[in-house]
Amino acid sequence: MLSSQSCDLFTIPFFQFAQMKKFCPEQIPRIKADYKSAWNNWKDLILQVSNRLGSPFAKPHIESWTNGWQVRSHFFAYFKYEFNLNSAAILSVILNRRRLSVSLDWHCYRAERSQIKVQQYNQWLDNFDFENFADFDIWRGDESEYADFRQVHQLTQADLTLRSDEDFWCIGKNVQREQLDYIDSIEFVTQSIRELLPLYEACHK
Repeated sequence: MLSSQSCDLFTIPFFQFAQMKKFCPEQIPRIKADYKSAWNNWKDLILQVSNRLGSPFAKPHIESWTNGWQVRSHFFAYFKYEFNLNSAAILSVILNRRRLSVSLDWHCYRAERSQIKVQQYNQWLDNFDFENFADFDIWRGDESEYADFRQVHQLTQADLTLRSDEDFWCIGKNVQREQLDYIDSIEFVTQSIRELLPLYEACHK
């Protein structure tokens, strides 16, 4: 469903329509068509994952390919339990120019309205099982989505120390662009979410 070419969609020089109109107006129809086609494929992937996950998950949130004044620099969707819809703890799925990423994440844009605070989200770090999650990638919430992430087995408990009351970690699995040609992306996303569920549930204890 996804391939290395799926990431190439986001390698355009401009994302804002105003910039495109100024520097490459003739490319706008093609860019829009490419985005719509790729996003429909993305939406289908997320909905198939949703069908496999089933209850108690709510309908996934799938961000649009445009916000009206620019096309997105990545595709983004997230999953929550039906009874945690007001929580800023999410199981995030992102496709960008570098990788496909599935992670437990703190949705900062929803923090003010969240049923839990970031301190509760960080409960998944309590008694963290380094062995079971040894091959998962882990990164701080303020790191770039394009950064080189470390794996859990490279860190110690002391490394996970939070730097402030608003600090948090993300944990998940990533498939780099060139590997997307060799995996079942629907199964990868579904299985990664399932493996993260004990940590997601720990956020809402």
